[in-house]
Amino acid sequence: MESNSTSLVDLKSMNILIVDDEAANVRLLETLLGVSDYKNLVSTQDPRDVMSLCRNRAIDLVLLDINMPHMNGYEVMEKLRTLGEEKPVVLVLSAQTDRDYRHQALDSLALDYVVKPFDSHELLSRIRNLLEVRRAQTYMRHQNQLLEREVHKRTQELVDSRLEVVRRLGRAAEYRDNETGLHIIRMSKIAALIAKASGMNDVQCELLLNAAPMHDIGKIGIPDHILQKPGKLTADEWQIMQTHSQIGAEILEGDESILLRNAREICLSHHEKWDGSGYPNGLEGEAIPLMGRITALADVFDALTSERPYKKAWEVADALSLISSESGKHFDPRLTGHFMSVVPEIIDIMGEHPEPKAEE
Repeated sequence: MESNSTSLVDLKSMNILIVDDEAANVRLLETLLGVSDYKNLVSTQDPRDVMSLCRNRAIDLVLLDINMPHMNGYEVMEKLRTLGEEKPVVLVLSAQTDRDYRHQALDSLALDYVVKPFDSHELLSRIRNLLEVRRAQTYMRHQNQLLEREVHKRTQELVDSRLEVVRRLGRAAEYRDNETGLHIIRMSKIAALIAKASGMNDVQCELLLNAAPMHDIGKIGIPDHILQKPGKLTADEWQIMQTHSQIGAEILEGDESILLRNAREICLSHHEKWDGSGYPNGLEGEAIPLMGRITALADVFDALTSERPYKKAWEVADALSLISSESGKHFDPRLTGHFMSVVPEIIDIMGEHPEPKAEE
């Protein structure tokens, strides 16, 4: 009995809207519901007020007349339907006994139809039943929202975990190459900037941001005596070094996710050159995948402006001069222009992720 009482208290705190153009009918319903302990009652004799009242008061149940001036009950229900999941349940109260009226109301939005004059006990029972329905609908909607948020959270955790593995995989190759790991952070952010400037959408830019860190993953397969050699490579050593593009593609092969497909494409293409003199396949111009062309620009610029054990960092102006001179040869001329347009933002990225200063 105690749980039923609690349930009734909850029901009687729900919001009920009375809509009837006859003042006497409104007073009758207000009195009946009031003595039955329903606490949150709203009423109007003008059906044009219904939508604003529903939006402002979060109405749970509408007691609705059919024949009213300005707007009939059927038109009101069509308006209420536009509220989607927030629409209240509707009980039609009408003096019309014709079956067609009842059918039209129930085919519209009404869940129940009561003929005037009504039996008070029966009406209160029907109101209670409809409020139970409304409460169940609201509960299920909230539960679904909680479930959707939890699913989204778990899905995002899986995505984040996968991206973290991808980033660490990329950093593994950088560490073998005497890199700090900051290179792939800067390079991938610069690549995303160029992509945005070139007209790629946000999804594509995000994809490039996450795929670009794996551009040199194939260096894992290059022998240390070549990868970490402080001096110039011999012709044979350089030939072996060039295989890292193919090695990276093979490491990433076999996964059908869009992220790893694009990462594999970048591995194979970011050392290609616009004039066809690059490697591994000697691709030329727009035959080079767009993400590879963008990554090439970002990679070379950051490599030039970063200090390494075997070289000092170039001044930004000198690096920009080389990039400009290589437009149409190493780099896509159009992308070079977009690169130059975002130089201030690129310098900001360099400031956000500076290389640690070497100890004296």
